[in-house]
Amino acid sequence: MLGSLARKLRALGFDAYYYRSGDDSGLRALAAREGRIILTADRSLAARANAAGVRAIIALGESDGQRVSSISRAADASGIDLVRGDPLCSLCGGELRVAKKTEVLGVPPAVLRRHRLFFECVTCGQVYWRGSHWKKLMSLARRLGEK
Repeated sequence: MLGSLARKLRALGFDAYYYRSGDDSGLRALAAREGRIILTADRSLAARANAAGVRAIIALGESDGQRVSSISRAADASGIDLVRGDPLCSLCGGELRVAKKTEVLGVPPAVLRRHRLFFECVTCGQVYWRGSHWKKLMSLARRLGEK
């Protein structure tokens, strides 16, 4: 239900795992085992997780921007520190490395002309650059600082 948000959180440097298959009890078990915080729009899931001793935050809002703001406020109210690391691959969560223009494959020629800095996922090979999407991500990052 929050796949788009999970991709954006990874790009911002959060180890966000998107739980695609399985039931709520499996999700709670995974979160407990790996020390993860469940982000959900499902209030009953959050309540059951919290009752079981698994930290959960309800992501409120219709847009990812609203959800990020609500997550930031809820984390602050719960005493949870949101600590960002280096940006991760938004697709697989892999580590990114700086790549030379001559090393990247599948990038449109116009992008190659306009940009000098590229990043490549060491796991899946996805290529990134700081285009217009980057500005939108930085706007989301600022919302994480709002309390």
